[in-house]
Amino acid sequence: MTTSPAETGTTRPEPEYFTRFSLSQRIEHAVLMVTFTILAVTGLAQRFYSMGWAEWIILNLGGIEYTRLIHRGFGFLFTASVLYHLVYVTHSLLWRHAKPSMLPTLKDARDVVTTLRYSLGFTDKPPQFGRYDYRQKFEYWGIIFGGAIIILSGFFLMFPLVVTRFLPGQFIAAAVEFHGWEATLAVLTIIVWHTYDTIFKPVIFPMDTSIFTGKISRERMIEEHPLEYAELMGQQSGPTPPPQEEPAPERAAMPGPSVGM
Repeated sequence: MTTSPAETGTTRPEPEYFTRFSLSQRIEHAVLMVTFTILAVTGLAQRFYSMGWAEWIILNLGGIEYTRLIHRGFGFLFTASVLYHLVYVTHSLLWRHAKPSMLPTLKDARDVVTTLRYSLGFTDKPPQFGRYDYRQKFEYWGIIFGGAIIILSGFFLMFPLVVTRFLPGQFIAAAVEFHGWEATLAVLTIIVWHTYDTIFKPVIFPMDTSIFTGKISRERMIEEHPLEYAELMGQQSGPTPPPQEEPAPERAAMPGPSVGM
């Protein structure tokens, strides 16, 4: 005869790993990583064409025409991936009723202040984060708005004759500056910010593999996302049973759907 956890008074052990990213989110990230890298290499080589390293890249890609062709091809792929993400987010919010966990909130502003106070030694308590902290949200919305600038200005540069049928020629000159400087800013952000946050950060060195495996350890959940961890454990334990009654069987901790990368 078998007994249930409720009958024996035992509790199900906490999971060692939690699901942080779904398969579709991991594929999105892989596509973004590849397209961004190739666009950065081919784009910056054209922007700084007079420098030695840029000349080497252009020559090894077969010349400037092939470099432009590769850049434009991956530009279309990047645009398609952004459109897919927008459709995915809309579907998740409207039909799956996912949590808009990437939306900035007042708590994010308070977390910035708390982080500064904690870093300067004015408080012993670090900020408590949910699924995404303010840094991840900042980076996410930077990709969204920066991607919009890149895509729009890239369209202007790819089809200047079409654009100048409706807009003054100054828009093409402005698109050159917007496209080049936004791309440079994006590359610097990835090198300085994202690389540290996903590779050189002490708690995850030598690399944060969650975006590739989809899993995050319980220790990291407790340290980096304590509010989400508490929410998931609350879902697992279920409502508090009334006094003098046997507790209800536990449910498995399963994260609800959320929007974001």
